[in-house]
Amino acid sequence: MIDDIINLLDNYEFDKEEKEEFFSFIIPIISHEEFVKRYNALEYPHHDNISLGYHILSDAMVTYKLIKNNDKYQDADLKTAVIIAMFHDLYELPWQNSKIKTKYFTNKHGFRHPIEAVINAITWYPEYFKDNQTARIIIDGIIHHMYPFPVKCASKDMEKLEINNLKVYKQLLPKYKNMIIDSSNRNRILSLSLSKSKYLEGRIVSKADKQVSLGKELKSINSLQACITGRIRYK
Repeated sequence: MIDDIINLLDNYEFDKEEKEEFFSFIIPIISHEEFVKRYNALEYPHHDNISLGYHILSDAMVTYKLIKNNDKYQDADLKTAVIIAMFHDLYELPWQNSKIKTKYFTNKHGFRHPIEAVINAITWYPEYFKDNQTARIIIDGIIHHMYPFPVKCASKDMEKLEINNLKVYKQLLPKYKNMIIDSSNRNRILSLSLSKSKYLEGRIVSKADKQVSLGKELKSINSLQACITGRIRYK
């Protein structure tokens, strides 16, 4: 994985100092067994045949470069933004051709996966959520990374969301549950939230995600449709 990351950093034109700084941010994250599992394209294909881990790393690198290369992002906290990018898609189960059925259309992967990602990030990487304000920024950035695509509103009755890590959610501290509910209910329309992140770091990650997904990974109508339906036809 490390060699792949170095090659990807070269593709994004990271210099030596930038590489060292970026690695200092991500090493504790990529060392976790759950991230390693998601780097395997056979276990976790994300867009077509690109692995989930590869996509996450690409987002994190573009996030880093956006902040480094744009004066308008000078007020953003670089490390926090990269962490949001590293956590934004840590959903529970592979979604392409998974045959996972939901009772409600708005509970499909595209709408609910940010909630699953937040739950897993808090559970697997609790050290990043010890400070309440930092936790709010990270949680809000993950939840709204798909903007303008809506996210499902969380509630105290999380069974209605049909999330795949409900048991894990129930073990979270109440303060984290409240942060998730508050963030995902902002600008609510029926059962969906249509809102960008309140924080600059989250908005930058959302922009990076669009650049990576639409510019480099989703290269066919088939791939775009799969984001909603969960089904993709490989040639």
